[in-house]
Amino acid sequence: MASNIWLMTQTWRDLLFLHWPVDPPTIRKYVPEELELDLYDNKAWIGIVLFKARCMRPRFMPPVPGAANFLEVNVRTYVKYKNKTGVYFFSLDANSKLAAETASFGGFLPYRSAKMSFGKKKGQINFNSETKENPQEKIALQYQISPQPAASTELEKWLTERYCLWTKPGDRLLRLDIAHASWKLKYVQGEIVENTMAPYLGINFKYEKPMAHYAEMKKVRFFPPVIEK
Repeated sequence: MASNIWLMTQTWRDLLFLHWPVDPPTIRKYVPEELELDLYDNKAWIGIVLFKARCMRPRFMPPVPGAANFLEVNVRTYVKYKNKTGVYFFSLDANSKLAAETASFGGFLPYRSAKMSFGKKKGQINFNSETKENPQEKIALQYQISPQPAASTELEKWLTERYCLWTKPGDRLLRLDIAHASWKLKYVQGEIVENTMAPYLGINFKYEKPMAHYAEMKKVRFFPPVIEK
């Protein structure tokens, strides 16, 4: 980690990981050429991650009204750069216009504004998201959390224990490191009612059942961007 001074913190709550294996050529052209696809058993993986972001604030400052608490859906894959492994985001959607505009300023991250809802009743969670752009991308699902912890297999750790991301605004490749405790995952059961996320990838998520994991809460710190050489 290039710096031990974090810049921003937030708490993730009711986080859901959905993962699908894909053939690497399917997504290669959508990832910056400097980044190598990180494969597991010769497969690339697409993750759709949904959660509630809470208490986002810069270091030594209080939360910013209108940008501290929001729902988020991101679409990502797993990559490597000079033997370091992490995440590359195809899109990040939030139901806070201020948060989306701030994080996407200058093309830093591909945030978009979306209409979202989250509900939890009698053990069932309902999450809905719809981007405001045209064509719209939607995801709607309902699920219940297993009381038993996940097995924590090698693949599950590989998919979730990721502590940096890369982004390429303009012609510069940047790395953003994050820090948090290891995941304590649970399995979920449910139904994806609609999923038209990332149609440009050419993956028909509707007919493919994902690996699904839930985490109740995670406190996260974000560090200053690093320009990769």
